[in-house]
Amino acid sequence: MDERTGDGLSPFRIFPRAVWAALREDTPMTLTRSEIAELRSLHDRLDIEEVEEIYLPLSRLLALYVTATQRLFRAQQRFLGTEEVKMPYVIGVAGSVAVGKSTTARVLKALLARWPNTPKVELVTTDGFLYPNAVLERERLMEKKGFPESYDRPALLRFLHAIKAGRRPARAPVYSHLTYDITPNEWIEIANPDILIVEGVNVLQASPLPKDGRDFPFVSDFFDFSVYLDADEDVVRKWYVDRFLALRGTTFRDPQSYWHRYAQLNDAQAIATATSIWTRINLVNLRENILPTRSRAHLILKKDASHLVSEVALRRL
Repeated sequence: MDERTGDGLSPFRIFPRAVWAALREDTPMTLTRSEIAELRSLHDRLDIEEVEEIYLPLSRLLALYVTATQRLFRAQQRFLGTEEVKMPYVIGVAGSVAVGKSTTARVLKALLARWPNTPKVELVTTDGFLYPNAVLERERLMEKKGFPESYDRPALLRFLHAIKAGRRPARAPVYSHLTYDITPNEWIEIANPDILIVEGVNVLQASPLPKDGRDFPFVSDFFDFSVYLDADEDVVRKWYVDRFLALRGTTFRDPQSYWHRYAQLNDAQAIATATSIWTRINLVNLRENILPTRSRAHLILKKDASHLVSEVALRRL
């Protein structure tokens, strides 16, 4: 284990890949190669070795944390003399656009659902809590889609409160990556899961505290554990541009796609367009809103240019 701490005040322990991989111990592999391939996002790199060396140790750690949290909840019930319903264990997954959050969230969901006691594991993305495009256009926020102000934060907080309170079903709006907008009158219903994974670029965002001391919850207040996907800016920019180029031949070709107007761009035009979008919107969001939340995570997965995790930082208890 590498305990690089800079000024000596870092709350994290740093594990090189090989050291972290050894922490898997006897955690069994429950996914096949074909299942892993189906979990991988476009241009992300995920193979059985990545699952074995990065995600199985994390699955083992989460198993220990979930068990400990359940014991603590039962202890509080005994103290209060209550019969509250079980509280779902909530995991947040944060990081930049194009860094691989969706892949990580899906892999965790698949692994956690195959624990021996087969818990019910659900996954939601905060995309569904973006304001509809009509609202963003009216408020002149389309150029800031994905920034904290583009989300219906009260609706997201109400959803997470309902999940933690054991209310069922809790409903989340549906977002279409094809139309790049909220799908009207369509919902995902989450009914009393054992574990809920919440994935989104700004789920660790902290707002300014009210000066009067009133209750003002953050989204991350509802998390029991959080993961931040990290990579250097230039690396993530390349991943974003590469994905944009690849989508010209798939999603962009659909006339229903919000991005259909980019389907006929040649390589040079597509690279210029994607780089402009990245620099104008996503890089600004990363620097101003996303990266500053990295230190709030419980675990940081640092990726190199190959899209593989090179080191893991775990917050000290």
